[in-house]
Amino acid sequence: MSYVIAQPCVDVKDRACIQECPVDCIYEGDRSLYIHPSECVDCGACDPVCPVEAIYYADDVPDEWADYVMASVEFFEELGSPQGAGAMGPVGRDHPVIAAEPLRVG
Repeated sequence: MSYVIAQPCVDVKDRACIQECPVDCIYEGDRSLYIHPSECVDCGACDPVCPVEAIYYADDVPDEWADYVMASVEFFEELGSPQGAGAMGPVGRDHPVIAAEPLRVG
């Protein structure tokens, strides 16, 4: 498993992690960003630049956000492995776990 983006990213999508990712594996949904579990090379470059501390290694995701690990995997089941988030652009949907989060207005 790779890194996972959890609840603090929902409705924030800062994108600093995208700029740091050397393999372009961070995809943009409607309300959150997602790290592709098979494209991620586990370098960890994304983690320290996240201003809301939403990125965790999958084994270290806090229990309160455990659903985000499976949500990350399931998000890519239909999408497959495009091998490049930048060329794809925004995906235009979110996993149901993320879509069900209360809207944060800020």
